[in-house]
Amino acid sequence: MSITSDEVNFLVYRYLQESGFSHSAFTFGIESHISQSNINGTLVPPAALISILQKGLQYVEAEISINEDGTVFDGRPIESLSLIDAVMPDAVQTRQQAFREKLSQQQGACDIAASTSGNQNNAPKNGENTFNGDENGTHNMNNHNEAMEMDLNVEIPSSNATVLRGHESEVFICAWNPVSDLLASGSGDSTARIWNLNENNNSNSTQLVLRHCIREGGQDVPSNKDVTSLDWNSDGTLLATGSYDGFARIWTKDGNLASTLGQHKGPIFALKWNKKGNSILSAGVDKTTIIWDAHTGEAKQQFPFHSAPALDVDWQNNTTFASCSTDMCIHVCRLGSDRPLKTFQGHTNEVNAIKWDPSGMLLASCSDDMTLKIWSMKQDACVHDLQAHSKEIYTIKWSPTGPGTSNPNSNIMLASASFDSTVRLWDVERGVCIHTLTKHQEPVYSVAFSPDGQHLASGSFDKCVHIWNTMSGALVHSYRGTGGIFEVCWNSTGDKVGGSASDGSVCVLDLRK
Repeated sequence: MSITSDEVNFLVYRYLQESGFSHSAFTFGIESHISQSNINGTLVPPAALISILQKGLQYVEAEISINEDGTVFDGRPIESLSLIDAVMPDAVQTRQQAFREKLSQQQGACDIAASTSGNQNNAPKNGENTFNGDENGTHNMNNHNEAMEMDLNVEIPSSNATVLRGHESEVFICAWNPVSDLLASGSGDSTARIWNLNENNNSNSTQLVLRHCIREGGQDVPSNKDVTSLDWNSDGTLLATGSYDGFARIWTKDGNLASTLGQHKGPIFALKWNKKGNSILSAGVDKTTIIWDAHTGEAKQQFPFHSAPALDVDWQNNTTFASCSTDMCIHVCRLGSDRPLKTFQGHTNEVNAIKWDPSGMLLASCSDDMTLKIWSMKQDACVHDLQAHSKEIYTIKWSPTGPGTSNPNSNIMLASASFDSTVRLWDVERGVCIHTLTKHQEPVYSVAFSPDGQHLASGSFDKCVHIWNTMSGALVHSYRGTGGIFEVCWNSTGDKVGGSASDGSVCVLDLRK
């Protein structure tokens, strides 16, 4: 078996993407011409680079543990190799020699130990890993036994899960229409799709394909760039998408292109409609944010305040918004104002996401510095600096408030999703963590509260969508998909959860009994 430089580049590109280094992945992808390679990304499983390296190490370890005549050393396997060891050409010879000497010294001691050890044949052999299950095939992963048993009770039956196929690459994002069961998804195949899951829809998997094309030589050609972001307007009539090709686009819910917004120089990382539906806000790798007139498609104002790519934006009201960046800063800006109203500084690494609370009084931010911070327009320093996660925090969401929710008063929660495989629920008023949700085994990319605030969905690269009770922190539903989950979202009535995955699938979980 051999591996081409194109394949190595693709594995590195995917590793960067999966690790959350989205702009590094973009730059590397451009420089290594990823889009021109003919590798089918849907066939490459998550964490492929890591697993190939691990397999390579295991093969070299196996080679060291085998005698010239093909028999296995008695005391196998040898202690773990480092990656550097494994690529040193004389590793095998030197390790085998050292191993033989060590064996001869230990042989006497082993004989004595064997005679006194009694019947312990069932214990795992020295260095053998029980991660893949013991002889009975039961998983024995650290302390996850109880998780496995519990999952049987909470598992969503396949009859309640619909898997939508059509995308030809990873599906990074998904969002429900706010007034009907139309689910939008955006993918690395340079399309967005609208799936009709309304009850009265006879053919259950109707999909509209929104092809993202650019004009070249007088004709429309596919952009070959990821769709990075999408958002429905508040009355559900229009869908906005942002793409790596640098254009934002507005589509009707029937899948027709209404307008193309072009002023960013490079990929768009985030975009949002304001509540009124007359403006769209976008953030780009070009370090700027732009407010667009949704009716004319013209840029109303471009805000050039960040010194590095802008990663996320969120409206405070119809004319004021916050933006965050890899420059570690957060700016609050207003349409018509030529400088930020407020700049929040305190994070020590890139700021991945920002969200205003439902009242617009508090702004939450999360960062690669592993902290989550709460800011108020009334002061410069953060109100709370929440430190508990042990790795990067990828995204955050506030619980809904108001009539019909579990928080009719102002006692709102914040959820954070981290690469440390946990989700945390925070009481923001007190600045304390209420629940740590620990069933995921891989980075958690997405969290979403149900409309009534009583449940939280989380999606992870372990291919699982978990649904939790927000008051007790208990796991109530669980679904294992076919790819790593990039995003989860609830429909407006709170009875369906959508999830988008790295293998090109989109799943819809029907939570009605």
